Amino acid sequence: MPKKIPMRQCLGCREMKPKRELIRAVRSPQGEVSLDFVGKKPGRGAYLCHDAECLKRAVKTKALSRAFGMPIPDSIMDELANASTPTPNT
Repeated sequence: MPKKIPMRQCLGCREMKPKRELIRAVRSPQGEVSLDFVGKKPGRGAYLCHDAECLKRAVKTKALSRAFGMPIPDSIMDELANASTPTPNT
C-alpha cells in the first residue's frame, strides 16, 4: 500500500500541494513568527509555494497575518521573498 502524502493549501494560489513542496511559516506558542524548512517546529503553521507570485498574492490579501492573527514582521517577509523563486517572464 503506497504511503499517504500529506497535502497542504498554499495561502497565495489556494492550491493543494504536497507538504514537502511548500515553505512553512510558523507562529510559536510564544507568538514569534519564523520560517520552518524542516516542518517540525511547534506552533501554528501556514504554507506558501516557492513561487514569488504566490508570495505577492499572499502579501496583498494579508493571508499570513490572518492565518496567524497578528502582523507579520518585515524580517520574515524578507526571508520568504528570498526563499521563493522568481517566476520566469515568458
